[in-house]
Amino acid sequence: MLFELAIAAYATAWGFVAAGVLSSLYQLVTDRPVRFSVELETIWRGFVDVMICAFAGPFIIMRNAIRGRIIEHRPVGWLVASTAIATGWSLCSGIVVVNLAMMARQGIF
Repeated sequence: MLFELAIAAYATAWGFVAAGVLSSLYQLVTDRPVRFSVELETIWRGFVDVMICAFAGPFIIMRNAIRGRIIEHRPVGWLVASTAIATGWSLCSGIVVVNLAMMARQGIF
């Protein structure tokens, strides 16, 4: 049980790191912060926007929750719920990132 919990924590950390790195890279390239929006100018652009939202989602949720708490004085429960959602999302995306890293290490990817 403890081993599975450690693996889940490791994958969650990888998910948060991947979200932060992807968000920073997006902001570096486009000069605007990442947000939940999909522009369907072309199919390729729509696919890229969906992938960015899928993997940068925890960062977007936490950024908006912290700003909402500080600027709009939202209740602490809002921040706790947002943190729980972002943590679950990070676990899911972290599992994908760790699997991709393991595939790359084995030469499959």
